Amino acid sequence: MIAIDLYLDPVCPFAWVTSSWLLDSAASTHQVTLRQMSLAVLNEGNDAETGHRPMIERSRRVGRIFAAAAEKYDEAVFATLYREFGVQLHLKGRPAEAASINALSCAGLDPALTGALDDAAYDPAVARAHRASQDALGGPGGSPIISIAGRGFAGPVLTAPPHPDQGRALLDALLTTATVPEFAALQRPYQGSPSFSPAADR
Repeated sequence: MIAIDLYLDPVCPFAWVTSSWLLDSAASTHQVTLRQMSLAVLNEGNDAETGHRPMIERSRRVGRIFAAAAEKYDEAVFATLYREFGVQLHLKGRPAEAASINALSCAGLDPALTGALDDAAYDPAVARAHRASQDALGGPGGSPIISIAGRGFAGPVLTAPPHPDQGRALLDALLTTATVPEFAALQRPYQGSPSFSPAADR
């Protein structure tokens, strides 16, 4: 069983697709752990494009709720809260605040944690979680970041959930890639927003 860590920002739609693929393809055969990172922290000190500013602000506020949940419970709560939050935000299209309230309720967590949305006291904890993602990668990178048996890669970025057979093949390819120390990067351009529908539904 191989340890696979996936670092992601809860508000990132591409990371939602990647996490869905990874959990479907690897959870029964490998040890998959979802971990927090932050697009808001990543972009601190940078002049973000106007179109990206709302996502960065959502990242900042929502990240605090996840940090507060980890403080109240433990780090393992991230995956449970993330799955509920992703359904609310990405699949049902609810605003971040409403998605947070509903996710906490569905996950059976303290609803008072929504107070963390505007509590900057949690920012240092979010920053620490983000630094762990950058350390895993070995340099600056966005959401998601995957670490396979301790070897970090930016991505994978998926524009839609692949067919299950292709999803397992993709995982096998990444596992093989992680065994090649000389491999550094592979990327192609992508455009537009991700689709959350599996290949079989498209």
